[in-house]
Amino acid sequence: METLYGRGVSAGWSFTRSAKAPGRARRLLREQMEEWGVGGDVRDVAELLVSELVTNSVRHACRPTGRLIAVGAEMDPGRLLRVEVADASDVPPVVKAGAAPEAEGGRGLVLVAALAADWGTYPRQHVGKVVWFALGLKAL
Repeated sequence: METLYGRGVSAGWSFTRSAKAPGRARRLLREQMEEWGVGGDVRDVAELLVSELVTNSVRHACRPTGRLIAVGAEMDPGRLLRVEVADASDVPPVVKAGAAPEAEGGRGLVLVAALAADWGTYPRQHVGKVVWFALGLKAL
């Protein structure tokens, strides 16, 4: 679903917490960015980072009430792309430095911190949290 806000546009989706959620989030975000005319490195990095954040939600947001993951994207044309991933876990994410080379996980937030222009987290109004990242549209 796409809406206008201020000078920019936004879109959002909800996914059932499952192994398929990261791929669906990547695909829908990619399609939305193509519609907005966002391509190249910005699109590739945004797809990677949304996949990492949704994967974290699938793996770590284990509350019984947390069956859905929400993903939102906002674009201020020519300036900024911001993507948010919301889940039902109140536990803030932790950047794990130094994941073992053979480890299959533990690098998601390291990638977000390294590749995003900015990122952060904040609590949701009733339950859960939002983790977000921003990419400059002309920076990559």
